[in-house]
Amino acid sequence: MNRIKSVILLTLLSIVLMAVGGTVGGRQGAFMMLIFSFAMNFYTYWNCDKMALRAYNARELSENEVPELFELVRELTDRAHMPMPKLYVLPTDVPNAFATGRNENHAAVAVTEGILSMLDRDELAGVISHELSHIRHRDTLIMTLAASIATAISYIANIAQWAAIFGGGRDENGNSSNPIALLVTVFVSPIAATLIQLALSRSREFMADASGAAISGKPLALASALMKLDAYSRHRVMANAKPATSGLFIINPLTGAGGMANLFSTHPSTEERVEKLREIAAEMHSY
Repeated sequence: MNRIKSVILLTLLSIVLMAVGGTVGGRQGAFMMLIFSFAMNFYTYWNCDKMALRAYNARELSENEVPELFELVRELTDRAHMPMPKLYVLPTDVPNAFATGRNENHAAVAVTEGILSMLDRDELAGVISHELSHIRHRDTLIMTLAASIATAISYIANIAQWAAIFGGGRDENGNSSNPIALLVTVFVSPIAATLIQLALSRSREFMADASGAAISGKPLALASALMKLDAYSRHRVMANAKPATSGLFIINPLTGAGGMANLFSTHPSTEERVEKLREIAAEMHSY
């Protein structure tokens, strides 16, 4: 069911992209955006790990640098019957983490310098298990695809905005497009793309919490980690965090920005997540 829902929502994102292209360039523009969407999805499928890691200046870690982290991840992947992912570090003291890659055999887990110094071993195990769950369910690929399409929609909408200001776009016959329709597209399409991203991301965070708790066996440790990360994120925004890729992280890195960043958050509230983890702990008799 989740896989079907994801396909439907990604298709909707592609339709929004085509609609923006159609408004700017008529049927030819819509067709060009359809081709562009296929090409982008193909490229993202093969390069989603590199794209996400490059965006945050991640550096691959060696086992000699952090043997304790490698030992922990190896223990968790053995428990989950998964291959060992590559491990990366993000050069920031803001505590957070994300996973990326198209499948279990081509995956990476990235942690910030801050999270390694803030969390204890059980809490870090909860976070890593959450990210391993994302890898297992291919959430990493799906969310990177969604982020790529949403970014393209915002970019094309920005072009449409300038087209409207300077006389409107052109249809396939060279006639001026309706500037009002153009402006509506400019403002509505990025919001629609964001709402679709939200529908994709929020349910998957709950699922990753539950699955991650099962891998680590310590849901309350994950709950504790989420509370610590959330409290920090409310006072400090990650310097190079981007709205389109914020859904990759275990905690929204833009929480501290307030305003629209929270209104259109890609994550459910930490309070909700912690409550569900406490329910899981009660069921597991893990106190």
